[in-house]
Order: sequence, then C-alpha cells, then structure tokens
Amino acid sequence: MVERQQRLTGGTAVAVTAGVAAGVVFCATGCAGGGTVAQEAGPDPVGVLHRAAGTLVREGSSKARTSMEMASGGTRVTIRGEGLYDFRNRRGRLRVLLPPGPEGVEGHRRITELLAPGALYMKNRGAGVPADKWVRVDTATLSDGNLVTGGATDPLAAAELLRGARTATYVGRTELAGTAVRHYRGTADLAVAARVASAGSRGALGAAAKGFATAEVPFDAYLDDQGRMRKVRHRFSFVNDRHEGTVAVASTTLLFDFGAPVRVRLPGAGDIYAGKIAER
Repeated sequence: MVERQQRLTGGTAVAVTAGVAAGVVFCATGCAGGGTVAQEAGPDPVGVLHRAAGTLVREGSSKARTSMEMASGGTRVTIRGEGLYDFRNRRGRLRVLLPPGPEGVEGHRRITELLAPGALYMKNRGAGVPADKWVRVDTATLSDGNLVTGGATDPLAAAELLRGARTATYVGRTELAGTAVRHYRGTADLAVAARVASAGSRGALGAAAKGFATAEVPFDAYLDDQGRMRKVRHRFSFVNDRHEGTVAVASTTLLFDFGAPVRVRLPGAGDIYAGKIAER
C-alpha cells in the first residue's frame, strides 16, 4: 500500500509509528528534600503544570533527548532521538535512531526530523524517497497529531499537553542529571489541552484528542526551581487500524542546556519529495 506524503492519516500514522516509534526511559534518581510536600510543591500543583509551556517559551531554547516505547500484541518497538528546540519559534531539529528492520537487514537507521508549526519534515525516510529529499507531513492530518508518529513528541507540544492537566499531585523532590527537580504526577485531558493551547499546538492536540483511544493521558513531570520542564513522560493509548487491539505508547522528553543556540532552516519546495511513499 502506498500513500501520498501530503495525506498520511489513520492507519498510515500507525505504520509510520511502527517504523519510527519507540523509546528509552530516562529515570530520575535522588531523595526527598527537606520540608513538607505541600511547602515544596506550592499551593497549586495543577497551576504550576499549566504554566510550564509558557516558562519554556520565555526561556527560549534548549537541547533535547526524546524516547518512545510502543507495545502491541507482545511486540515492543523502541527508538531514541536527540537534538535542539527553539520554543519561541516552535522549530526543532532531531536525529532519530530507528530500530533494526526485519531480521536486522537495515541495521539502525537515522532519520533527521525538523519540527515546525503544523508540519513534520523527515530526511532519510527510506521507502523509495531519494536520499537528498525531505518528506513533509501535515501534522493536523495525523490521527495522533504527531505526538507519536514521528517517533518523538514535539517538546513544546509535550509541555502544552500539561495545560490540560485536570488532576495532579506533588510526589516529592529528586535529582535529575545533577539538577534538583520537583516531581509531579497526574492526568491530562487532550481535549482540554487543545482548547487552551497556543495556536501552534492547537490543531495537533485537537487531532490527537479525536484519534487516541482515550483523551486521558497519565503523565509524570519534573520541573526545576525556575519552573522549567526538565523531563516529562506521557502514556498514550490508541487503536491500531491495521491490527486489532490497542497500542500503548510511553513518550519521554528530556530538556537540558537551556539557552543553547538553535538554527533550523526548513526545506524549500524543491527539496520536498512529491511522489508516493511505500508503507513498511
């Protein structure tokens, strides 16, 4: 089966995910800090999480590591990504490492991804795409809003999803890569997040709210003392259109080196592949 790159939807999103999605969980370690939980967390954990995305925009940029795990029918697919993200301009660049193909024929293949408002660009996509061409996907047409399809959740979208937090509790203080952080756990509602998100995230989150098996997304978020999101882990669930059953996806985003310079040049029209892409 083939699909035009401009209309990757439904089952194709799952197919791309199978080839591009998975993860490695980055675990925080440490011990509880002094004082009571209520004093450390502040009076309103939900309010703190709602402000996380705005804090990142004011911060400007950071480096990012992403990971994803997808499990379906006893099969687990894993992938990792690393790159930079400009929160003010909503642009990022990631290098995503795919798992080996069937019987390890292709080995580990790297895909370069560019993230932009409403679009995902992929290079070295394979499946008949010339090596010097990019594949462009309109994220609003994806049933998951590209929270899963690209194998990495857009870092700002991951923070915007926390705007939909309806319940949250403060777990305690811990340490992440040498930085003291506050750990929060709760559940976000995709539909609520889509309504209150910034214009750049609204379409993608709205698509995900309709496309996932449930709009409720459990999460664990880690914020530093400046309110900057250092790590977030979302657990998504969606119905696999190609095979019966629900697919469980755990997506983790890790942010560090805030203020790192980021320059992302989007491909011109002549650099984008306009042919057909074979499903894998």
